[in-house]
Amino acid sequence: MSRTIMLIPIGGGVGLTTISLGMVRALERQGARVGFYKPVAQLRLGDKGPERSTAIINNATSLTPAEPLRMHYAESLISSDQRDVLLEEVVARYQQFCGNDDTVVVEGLVPTRRSPWANRANIDIAKALDAEVVFVATPGVDDAGQLRERVEIAHNNMGGDKNTQLLGVIVNKVGAPVDDQGRTRPDLSEIFEGSEAHSNASVDAIIKAFKHSKVSLLGCIPWTYDLIAPRVKDLADHLNAEVINEGELAGRRLRSVTFCARSVPNMISHFKPGSLLVTSADRPDVIVSACLAAMNGVEIGALLLTGGFQPDASLMELCKPAMVGGLPVILVDTNTWQTSLNLQAFNLEVPTDDPQRIEQVQDYTASHIDEGWIHQIVAGTDRKRKLSPPAFRYKLTELARQANKRIVLPEGTEPRTIKAAAMCAERGIARCVLLGNPDEVARIASQQGVTLGEGVEIIDPLAVREKYIAPMVEMRKHKGLTEVVADEQLEDEVVLGTMMLAQNEVDGLVSGAVHTTAHTIRPPLQLIKTAPGCSLVSSIFFMLLPDQVLVYGDCAINPDPTAEQLADIAIQSADSATAFGIEPKVAMISYSTGTSGTGTDVDKVRLATEIAKQKRPELIIDGPLQYDAAVMENVAKKKAPNSPVAGQATVFIFPDLNTGNTTYKAVQRSADLISIGPMLQGMRKPVNDLSRGALVEDIVYTIALTAIQSRQLDNVS
Repeated sequence: MSRTIMLIPIGGGVGLTTISLGMVRALERQGARVGFYKPVAQLRLGDKGPERSTAIINNATSLTPAEPLRMHYAESLISSDQRDVLLEEVVARYQQFCGNDDTVVVEGLVPTRRSPWANRANIDIAKALDAEVVFVATPGVDDAGQLRERVEIAHNNMGGDKNTQLLGVIVNKVGAPVDDQGRTRPDLSEIFEGSEAHSNASVDAIIKAFKHSKVSLLGCIPWTYDLIAPRVKDLADHLNAEVINEGELAGRRLRSVTFCARSVPNMISHFKPGSLLVTSADRPDVIVSACLAAMNGVEIGALLLTGGFQPDASLMELCKPAMVGGLPVILVDTNTWQTSLNLQAFNLEVPTDDPQRIEQVQDYTASHIDEGWIHQIVAGTDRKRKLSPPAFRYKLTELARQANKRIVLPEGTEPRTIKAAAMCAERGIARCVLLGNPDEVARIASQQGVTLGEGVEIIDPLAVREKYIAPMVEMRKHKGLTEVVADEQLEDEVVLGTMMLAQNEVDGLVSGAVHTTAHTIRPPLQLIKTAPGCSLVSSIFFMLLPDQVLVYGDCAINPDPTAEQLADIAIQSADSATAFGIEPKVAMISYSTGTSGTGTDVDKVRLATEIAKQKRPELIIDGPLQYDAAVMENVAKKKAPNSPVAGQATVFIFPDLNTGNTTYKAVQRSADLISIGPMLQGMRKPVNDLSRGALVEDIVYTIALTAIQSRQLDNVS
């Protein structure tokens, strides 16, 4: 049975798009097949289209929502007393695009002076779609008691307790800066100077006020400045600025604004990570100072030059190292005063083409919606669910939190690693140990605008190296290791981190942001060794397809495994899939399916399949299978009609490294999807390698994987 949840705003400016995004994400996390529908497009003043919520959902998720009806068309039907025609079209589009979904999130209309009929239309659409209703409200200038009264009035206006379709309310923008009328009206200066919010209601007060209300509180979303940090690109487009140096224009985010009107010594304290420095183009002292700060590692957001003066060519040549390092520099014709007014008019809503910010908004909002209620909604549907990418990522972080492991990061002075450690601590994913000089780590963290809280530990290698010499000599005495050589090897932080793992001082190790795979894996192979019963170390990648997660192995370690080794890789990969909530249906990949082909390569795959079946009779495994037969139901019916795996495989085992690595990269790049890994399998203790191009989020998820592996090994032992 499917369910339709309609979000109906109580007033304007409630952040309806944000709540829609959060609802979709919260349902996806529970493995539901989610649909989204905005019946009638409602463009904001100045918007030229497309409709924002539909465009964001279409661009940033795997959903394909219906195009909403144009506002002008809806108004013409209502004004000519053809409301029934409008509702019929709304229902027809719903059935066409959302009929097969478990749960559909429907975004209602916002009542405005231009759309006074919106409240009536919301009620009619909810009835036509047989939708359950969730109100969306924001406190504005009300205190918690006044907010509750306002919500209860809206609840009564739609039937109150007699209307069983009314589920409750989600309160958004708690603690947001508001004007005297209660409208959320932040501008750049208010946000980035950290002004106090004018809202009289707090999260705790709202929760307390609704405890005895007839309206259930289904979510309470605190306002946070982090969700509204725009890209330099967005601001440059708004100002119609000339780009003097592009740098990281599309990636850097602005978190403060400083107008550089004073002397340089009085401005230096404002040269901070994410800072937009606004200065007249004829202030070479400010330009040079900003570039010096950037060259010293401070990731300044951007340099905005006013007045229309082209900066001197020789000056720009002097500042070239900062430009090469990514500092965006933009120029506007307006003077500083007019530029400040233009900045205040900047729209801080999420752009439709900013996937990173959309992802952040979705995750943050979803995390503040009642998880028990979401689970109840999903439990009411009867479709067998696949593990979608959002559900998988959520499962990773939740399992990692439960594991509560201590993970060592040997590359402790690497900026991405420092950011990842801080994020893990903030989210409770793991307790990270950074190896590096504490002063150097603190300096780099400060330059990146990162705060290292209690969940991050910094260990100076020089202070602890000596205590690992004797244990390392003991472990490697059969290889003739001496104290002198051990001391030299321990100068390598990867070796030091591995010894900490070997001595049970940490639960896992993650490296590779600057080191090669061989550099990361060699010390653990020497000091940690393989787990009992494992003959080799292998790897898997988690491939995050739009609607499910697949496991690929081995794509990183074993160049040409034997049939026996291939069987072990299949078993290891199946066990890893199970540990992360993926039902393993293992396809042994080859260039032929079943008995259709011959040759040493396909014979190896066939033999490996038989060996794996003998070792693990309960395992759902089949091979050899061609990739298309393994993944496509229509091909499977023709090539392998009796296979328990063909057409529904979740774990793909490739015959050699050449095939596996090529396939994973081809799929990843051609389909533009995320892959997490490689995750190493078969080690006695968890060690994982990173790509040297890893993003901060990649490192975070790899740390989570490592923590979960450690817990899994605890259960085995």
